[in-house]
Amino acid sequence: MGSNRKRPFGYRMELGEIVLHPAEAETVRWIYDSYLVGASYNALMDKLQERGVPYDGDKPWNKNMAARILADRRYTGEGGFPSIIPESQFHMVQARRQERTTPCKKTPAQKELRKLCGGSPPAWVEQQVLGLLNRLIQHPELITCPVLEDEPPPEAKKLRRELDELLCRPPVDEIQAKSLAFRLASLQMDAIGPEKYETLRLRRMFQGRVPMAELEQELLHESVRRITVSNGTVTVLLKNNQTLEGGKCT
Repeated sequence: MGSNRKRPFGYRMELGEIVLHPAEAETVRWIYDSYLVGASYNALMDKLQERGVPYDGDKPWNKNMAARILADRRYTGEGGFPSIIPESQFHMVQARRQERTTPCKKTPAQKELRKLCGGSPPAWVEQQVLGLLNRLIQHPELITCPVLEDEPPPEAKKLRRELDELLCRPPVDEIQAKSLAFRLASLQMDAIGPEKYETLRLRRMFQGRVPMAELEQELLHESVRRITVSNGTVTVLLKNNQTLEGGKCT
């Protein structure tokens, strides 16, 4: 039999005091985190059933239960309840709920952003991504790849020495010089891995651009592999596997 909850989900009474219910409190945090990165009420319900943490006895989870949790300020520590989530996260969730009650037509860039996030992100995510990409437009040298500093392969170094020596001995054997140059170029191209190639491609893509007033679908599609959101921080994974996090390049 189920019982009517007299306390918000996430708490219990212990020796006359309201304390956290560890499993339920963790579920509350998960609900807030998941909602902020785009999970719908239906998706939340499905996952909550899988997690196996009951809301109230044997009652199955429903949309109203999730909605009540997302609207309850007591989770921030109000009314003598221990804090489960930071107040800033609560406000972001309320803004997100308001956005969902007033749907608007999505631009191509917003649709692309949704694909990269794996769900419909809140407006503040779009602004953070815009700021991160605009920073690269202004400073394309920030697009880096550690392997760009790798030493050339030994055979390439050997060919470079042979070519330099040949060019310093007049008269230059043009046929042999061309052969060495082609072999050297081939080795250098083979040594460029996908991260190196993507880094060079991204630098060319961002150079000379004008900072965007709003996100552009083409730039998102061509430069970004994935976007994740956690605890109010946006992490952008570029196609060269470089990450941009919270306005910083790492």
